[in-house]
Amino acid sequence: MQIGNKFRCYPTPEQEQTLLRWIGCQRYIYNAKVGEDRYFRAFARKSMQHIGQYAPIDQKYSHFKSDLTHWLSDVPSVVLRNGAVLWKQAYGRYFSKLGGRPTIHKKSGKQSVWFTSELFKFVPVVDTVTGEILSHQLHIGTKKFPVGILAFKAHREYNLPASLHISIHAGHWHVSFNYDDEIPEPSDKEITDWLTQFDEMELRKRTVGLDRGVALPIAGSDGQQFGFSDVQKRRLAKQERHKKRWQRRQARRTKGSAGWDKAKRKVARYQRYGADVRRDVAHKSSHALVADPHYKLYVFEALKINNMIAKAKPKMDEQGHWIRNGAAAKSGLNKSILASTWGQTKTYLQYKARRQGKLVIEVPPFYSSQECAVCGYVHYDNRLSQAEFVCLSCGNTDHADCNAAKVIAIRGVRQLLDGKCVQKESKRCKITRNKVGAEGSEPAAETRPTPDEIAVSRKGGNANALWSLTQETHATRPQGL
Repeated sequence: MQIGNKFRCYPTPEQEQTLLRWIGCQRYIYNAKVGEDRYFRAFARKSMQHIGQYAPIDQKYSHFKSDLTHWLSDVPSVVLRNGAVLWKQAYGRYFSKLGGRPTIHKKSGKQSVWFTSELFKFVPVVDTVTGEILSHQLHIGTKKFPVGILAFKAHREYNLPASLHISIHAGHWHVSFNYDDEIPEPSDKEITDWLTQFDEMELRKRTVGLDRGVALPIAGSDGQQFGFSDVQKRRLAKQERHKKRWQRRQARRTKGSAGWDKAKRKVARYQRYGADVRRDVAHKSSHALVADPHYKLYVFEALKINNMIAKAKPKMDEQGHWIRNGAAAKSGLNKSILASTWGQTKTYLQYKARRQGKLVIEVPPFYSSQECAVCGYVHYDNRLSQAEFVCLSCGNTDHADCNAAKVIAIRGVRQLLDGKCVQKESKRCKITRNKVGAEGSEPAAETRPTPDEIAVSRKGGNANALWSLTQETHATRPQGL
């Protein structure tokens, strides 16, 4: 299975300047490939849409080096090549229907550079007495462009990777990579087949339902509650006040000035703190759940979070005047939902559970907070308040979120035993070298464009391009496109 690691690293000021230069050059090549692709597609739409030629989707980058871009020669060519490879991989995801076309990478926000094995080397530090490998030194650069030893702090054991990323965000540097530990990972179908061998009562003992809310981020059917501690809440509120203060200062200062840059760094630092705390809570919550040996099945509500955080629609009265629509309250609710780690906890729990041979599924969320977990009676008045639940039929009393989690767990067990939890295999994009003449590969030599021809795409702009993913001929092209 694939294991990912992300470690803090501490470059020297000289190393920082070199790495920032490499990041900028790799970003320039990526953006240049995006601009080149947009130009060819616009040219095809206007002038050559009936010729049937295609835009070049390759990894060429040398034509971007000229007298105007002499600074590209001050970095290793591997850095530039990797920028073109990243662009091609992004286009591969587009052809696999996993995302849109590659877009421009901005200079602001998190920045990273991709290093392949030509640019780094892990040198072991060996104990002279015992011969045991104590740690590794990370050497960055080449003979012509040396960077030196990059200090990093590894908080866990790791295997040596084939490539790595070095990133900077809000002043913090990280080195991240992944590797295969050669331990087989069971598929969701295999885990589902194993769980369906149990009867309903036995499966309920191995199942935990998880209800997600705003006041309490996650409540378990066994009474567990996961959320932010009081200290974290106070610190997050303090950091939020500081962030808003520096945002106001940034807005009043001249864009691009030293004071504006300082305020921007401050805002990024406070935003990073909140993101780090939420990530920490999501990791600890998911780890506590998956580490419990009693549970093999985790059930969530199938919440459509993107729909839940939509903006409030404007309202008009009968005379055509705009009236209050509760936009401020809805904005606050949206902010609370986004800060509740719903999606992060579920994502982390999914891959951690799969490694342990456990399963995470979703069930319909309808009326889960109004249904009694004991008798199944559903009524709006069963939930008296945010935290109190009293069934009007059987008199069952419980914490409202805990009762909803129990309902979710029951629904998950029944759905699994009914065979309605068929897990869809996620799409993956794999960049491979196709053989000439194979299906979907490059055209044969006699059909390729000559050096004097320009290979352009048949589609361009923001038009619907999904039909062109199969690259059908003019005879099979949908009418009207």
